[in-house]
Amino acid sequence: MRCLSAAILFSFAPLLVTCVLAFNDSDFPSLPWYGFSLDWFIGDGSERIGIFNDSQNLRAIGTSFQTAFWVAIFSTVVGTCAAFLFEQEDFRFKGALYFLMLAPLVIPGVILGISQLLAANTAGMYFEDHFGIDIPLFRPSFWLVVAGQFSFITTFVALVVSARLKKFDHTLEEAALNLGANRFEVIWHITLKFLRPAIVGAGAVAFLMSFENFQHHPVSGRPGTDPADQSLPAGP
Repeated sequence: MRCLSAAILFSFAPLLVTCVLAFNDSDFPSLPWYGFSLDWFIGDGSERIGIFNDSQNLRAIGTSFQTAFWVAIFSTVVGTCAAFLFEQEDFRFKGALYFLMLAPLVIPGVILGISQLLAANTAGMYFEDHFGIDIPLFRPSFWLVVAGQFSFITTFVALVVSARLKKFDHTLEEAALNLGANRFEVIWHITLKFLRPAIVGAGAVAFLMSFENFQHHPVSGRPGTDPADQSLPAGP
């Protein structure tokens, strides 16, 4: 128990120090302590602009929330379906498909983002040259960022839900089917209720991973345009 407490303290200590120093009357979030101040929150002077008066950063935070919301929704739905597919179905090339699902986890984010941008641009130019169709999704945009993050965050959701699904007692489904329930009712009333903690947790993880992810934004986003299309650089 002491080791666990020490690990938690070690993990959250930097965040606590940063929170405290955010109220320091200093030009940098560092010691020594010069006094209590709210300038970094509500300041509107020439030297310090508080976050609530910084319209560009506020728009960036809003874009990050919007991106994370859609990525979490899509990743949770598709990741849950993928968990059902790999845990309850048996088909040809199942191992190869599972390997492809795990592949984005070992590819650096910047490389993955550049690859997706090149693939999207190539596909967009092909449709435009051969069919005269301009598909906005294939251009650097907000939805291309969502698609890029969705492509690898879905894997995390699938792994979390799969781990929970492995513990599910399938005799409960068989009993419900014997009592007259159809397949959809069994999944909705029994299986999904059992998976609810994993689905909610995986959705939260997907949201946080998207919100702090920065690799795909400058690569797949729309550089040099309205700051509202940019997101908060919260990641590395």
